Amino acid sequence: MCGIVGIVSNSPVNQEIYDALTVLQHRGQDAAGIVTCANGRLYQRKDNGMVKDVFRTRHMRDLVGNSGIGHVRYPTAGSSSSAEAQPFYVNSPYGIAMGHNGNLTNADQLSKEIYQQDLRHLNTNSDSEVLLNIFAHELMQQKKLFIDEQDIFNAIQRVHKRVKGGYAAVGIIPCFGLFAFRDPFALRPVVVGKRVTERGIDYMVASESVALDAAGFEIMKDLAPGEAVVITDNNEIQFKQCADTPQYSPCIFEFVYFARPDSMIDDISVYKSRLRMGEKLAEQILETWPDNDIDVVMPIPDTSRTSALQLADKLGKPYREGFIKNRYIGRTFIMPGQKQRKKSVRQKLNPVPLEFEGKNILLVDDSIVRGTTSGEIVQMARDAGAKKVYFASAAPEVRYPYVYGIDMPSASELVANGRDIDEISAYIGADRLFYQKLEDLIEAVGQGNKNINQFDTSCFSGIYVTGDITAEYLTSIDASRNDSAQSNRVLVGQESVGIYNGATDD
Repeated sequence: MCGIVGIVSNSPVNQEIYDALTVLQHRGQDAAGIVTCANGRLYQRKDNGMVKDVFRTRHMRDLVGNSGIGHVRYPTAGSSSSAEAQPFYVNSPYGIAMGHNGNLTNADQLSKEIYQQDLRHLNTNSDSEVLLNIFAHELMQQKKLFIDEQDIFNAIQRVHKRVKGGYAAVGIIPCFGLFAFRDPFALRPVVVGKRVTERGIDYMVASESVALDAAGFEIMKDLAPGEAVVITDNNEIQFKQCADTPQYSPCIFEFVYFARPDSMIDDISVYKSRLRMGEKLAEQILETWPDNDIDVVMPIPDTSRTSALQLADKLGKPYREGFIKNRYIGRTFIMPGQKQRKKSVRQKLNPVPLEFEGKNILLVDDSIVRGTTSGEIVQMARDAGAKKVYFASAAPEVRYPYVYGIDMPSASELVANGRDIDEISAYIGADRLFYQKLEDLIEAVGQGNKNINQFDTSCFSGIYVTGDITAEYLTSIDASRNDSAQSNRVLVGQESVGIYNGATDD
């Protein structure tokens, strides 16, 4: 999962892109990058690390111009090398920089086509570089010295025909402007906003609406499945549907875990969705265990707070904050390797013993993926004095790999894969375990936008909306992306070349 942003403004954009990436930091903590444009030239700074660590004052001074794009990344395809930090750049045709959120499921096939048919060279293992080169090749087919909006839309239309998977991209072309597009299933989010100033109208695209809110932009619309937007250097904006058979199937896991609660995605409030998740979970507990002995409801901070609050209210039980979070530790779900995740849980969360002693605790989390974190937290609750520890997940059992841009693809490492609820409960050490029903999750999220009648629920249901996922594909990514494979990656730190990078020393 990654975060993307693009701004075309009537004033310098470097600080606003930086601020937007900070707001979107939850979507990727591995690397960050910004590319701006001024007088037909692109200026770039990118590297591994958090936004605050990648950009210094001297870097910001070099990022001149009234238009630009930015990206925060955690790796789902490729490696953690700084060479794979985004945005990527190609000089032909016209000079294009692009940032990408998602995962291409036919990246291997496209890599061969790029070399054998398109006669282009890939310098990394990133599928984002694949997407950029596919777009660049299709745009080159225009064979024109000067391009217009329709040329961009035609190229994106051909991209949709070649590329499979979930993807949202933002790009910039010198002396032309900015463009963004969304996959034909709308798996990855993109929202477009505008801001009226004394100097004119500014435009912004981003992964989540919170980035627009922070900069004072109002939402115009979410890109529809397969839709693209072009914003020229003259601040003219144009939208166009570029997919032959678009189908609205946004990723439901965005609402469960990834997105910030104050975001709106596809006209659905993430916060309200999580409230409804808590209500549905409480209804299930009351129906199946009406004489429960739960003393207190506690969230596992931060994502589950909203659901836990509503669940406690519906159950008529006290809500307490029993774990205090160290906000300087990254999201453990994103961290590679079991040992690192276990260590990070203890560093990230610290219990308040007075809230646990002698009580029956219902812990609430947004989801259970590998079970490692959940097991550690259950044991922490017991060590703090809890008499009994129950566990509730606001999402259903994660039984299948997710292949569209969230890094949980290895089925062998999913705790729910091949286990029933009693076995999962025993694995994490809970006295009782509750999972959200899939139909309740779909209703909780879908209630926010009745025009969306299908969500991608593949990690829960095993049904992949793109229709191209085979058993062989799942086996191959299981072998390449499990913890053992990730721990054997060789990290090579280097800057990609082709455009001005500014100072690279710290």
